Formats: sequence, C-alpha cells, structure tokens
Amino acid sequence: MRSATLRFAALVFALQLAGAGVTLLVVRQITADRLTQAATGEAERLRGQLLDAWAAGGQAGAARAALARLDRSDRPQSVVLLTAPGGRVLAGNVAAWPPDVVAGPPTTIEIFRVDRDRPERMRVIGTDLSDGTRLLTGHVIEGELAFVGALEAAMGAAMAVALLLAGLAGWVAARIIAQRLERTVDTVAAVAAGDLNRRVALSGGDDAFEALARSVNAMLDRIAALVGELKLATDALAHDLRSPLTRLRATLERALAAADSEEGRLAVLRAMDEGERLLGMLDTALRITRAEAGIGREAFVATDLAAMLEELAELFEPLAEDRGMAIAMVPSPAMVVPAHREMIGQAVANMIDNALKYGAGTIRLSVEETAAAVAIVVRDEGPGIAPARRAEALRRFGRLDAARHESGAGLGLSLVAAVAHLHGGTLELADAAPGLAVRLTIGR
Repeated sequence: MRSATLRFAALVFALQLAGAGVTLLVVRQITADRLTQAATGEAERLRGQLLDAWAAGGQAGAARAALARLDRSDRPQSVVLLTAPGGRVLAGNVAAWPPDVVAGPPTTIEIFRVDRDRPERMRVIGTDLSDGTRLLTGHVIEGELAFVGALEAAMGAAMAVALLLAGLAGWVAARIIAQRLERTVDTVAAVAAGDLNRRVALSGGDDAFEALARSVNAMLDRIAALVGELKLATDALAHDLRSPLTRLRATLERALAAADSEEGRLAVLRAMDEGERLLGMLDTALRITRAEAGIGREAFVATDLAAMLEELAELFEPLAEDRGMAIAMVPSPAMVVPAHREMIGQAVANMIDNALKYGAGTIRLSVEETAAAVAIVVRDEGPGIAPARRAEALRRFGRLDAARHESGAGLGLSLVAAVAHLHGGTLELADAAPGLAVRLTIGR
C-alpha cells in the first residue's frame, strides 16, 4: 500500500462499497419497518372491532364478530383467538393461547393456525378483558417476510455486483491517473537520463495534471538554462585558468634553464611540480562539476567494459610490480554498455591508483552484471576503510589520515562518484575481507 495510485484505487473501491452497503441496508430496514407497521395496524384494527363487539354483546358478541371476520375471504391473513377465563377456546383460528404472548405491546411469533400444515410468522397483540376473557388478534406476515428474504437475496446479489463495479471503478480511476501522469514521469526519466531538451507534451486542458505538466516544463527550462550557464562558466574558467598556468610553466622552464645552481634548479622543479599538480586538480574539479551536472551524456558510445579493464590492467601492471603488488583480471564476458569512454576510463584508473597507493597484495578487477546495472569492481587486500569513514573518503578534497603521506588532492573517488552519477549509477565502498572493494555501477 505504499503506492499512492493503489491507495487511491482502494479509496474509490471502499467508498463505492460503503455507498452500496449503506443503500442496501437502508432499503432493507425501511422495508422491514413498513411491513411491521402495516401488520401491527391490521392487528390493532381487528382488536378494536372485537373489543367493540365484546362491549356490546359480551363473550357471545365477541365470538360472533370473530367468526364473522374469519369467514371473510378478503381477510385471509387475519389471526383471531378468543378464550374463556379457564382457557377454553370460544372462537378463532388458533388452537390454543401461545405461551410466549402476554397482554401488552405487539410481538412477532411463529405458530400454527387451524388447518395449516406449517407454522407461520405473524404480528399479534394480546389483550386481557375485565371478565377474564382473553383476546388475541394479529396478522400473518409470512408472505411479506418471504418477500423480505427474496429482497435480501437480491441485495446480496446486488452487493456482489457492487463489489465488482467498485473494484472496476477503482482500477479505472487508478489507470486514468497513471496515464495522465505517464507523460510527466517519462519526461522526467528522460531528463534524468541526460535528454535536457525533453518536455512534457501539453494537451491544452485546464486541470491539475495539466498544471503539473506546465510547472515541470518550466522547471526543466530553468534547469536547462542553468546547466547551459554552468557549462559556459566551467569552460570559461578552464580556459582562463589554464592560460596563466601554462604561462607560469613556460616561465619556470626558462627559469630552470637560467638557474646557475643546483639548489635553484631544485626549487624551480618543485615549483613546476606544484603547478602541474594545481593544473591536474583544476582539471579534475571541472570534470567532477560537469559530470555532476549531467554534461557529457551526448558523448556516450557503446563501450566494452571487460576489454577496457584488461587494457587498464596491462597499463598499471608495471607500476604494481614496482610496488610489490599484482593486478589480476577476473575473467568476464564482453559487457557492452553506452558510456562516456574517456570518463569511465579515468574513473577506473583512479580506482586502481587508489588501490595501488593504499591497498596491498593482489588487486582484482571484475565486471559484474545485474538485472538493472553493470558494475566495475576493484578489490585489494589492504587495510580497507572503516565503515564510519567511507563517506569522508568520497567527499571532495576529503583525505583520510592514511592518505596524507601520498600525493593527491582527495579528488580521485569524488570523480568516480561523479562519473557514476553521470551514468545513472552509484559508487559504493565495501569490505573485501580483507581489503576494500570499490564498486562503480552503470545503469542500463
């Protein structure tokens, strides 16, 4: 029930069901009340007639009136019983006084009438007269109750149909909402994948869905404008900073040539190294910013990740041997995905370089495939990184204590994370037991 669409469908279903149920219950209650009121009225009218006859002629008059009522063909549902003080039946179509009936308010009972082969439900009123005579008047409601039973069966069938219709209504409502939102969802997914020119198609309506589409389009226009400005700013920054750094390097090279002492030449060389390091930091920071902004997806090409890892393993193998380590490529089938080849190569190179600097033993490179993504994994056998400090290692310019003795600016893994973001994936640091496993996923 975490889906809003499913909750809405369930709400529509519940409201439809509640409405149908309330309607059927109200109809049943009204029908039963009207039936009971009508039967009670008949019993009271008959009681009044017989009481008038008793007042005029005593027991004999009441008995004659009762027999006359029972002889009428237009009153087949009438119930009458007149008994003497000792319980002897004077007149009526009931064999004996029902034990459950006492003088007072109307009640519903089920008893046999004379010459009937099955009991019937009836609404009766018991009356005790002043001379000890007892009078029972009523109206048979068996037929009416049978009608109510048939009505209840019909209501049950109607309820079943209402359940089906309510479920259908909920499903249709959910489908309508999903279809109206589908254009917006597809557009947002396309933009997240790198198509910044994609917009939600408008139908010209004036409802909440159309207002949402217009708002999303306005937001995407603003995002596209900001990304364009960012691209211009980063390109301008790269150009403006590279030029003075290049001139600085040329000046240092001339100073190196003019230096007349070994100490002076060493100082100039250190200055040149720092300039190169600064230029590298600038280039990496700009790459990270562009990747995080989604710039570069237009350069995606089909790339065999397994072949790329093999090439990088061969490239870094001599460096690994110099450090007393080894690089092993875990056999993997060809894995071709759309990717920015240059940036993926740089990211994997950073992962291997980190393993060489801070790991130990054999570095293993592998490509792993899942249903939703492809992962490039670099494992080493070094001390690894404590789980509490892994977020710090991914932070831009973040360097752990163990990395302070190595050259670098703390941008290596930040660039890898930005490249993962550009490819719709993630960067994860995990325990390789022993060592660290760095996993770069690329979304399909």
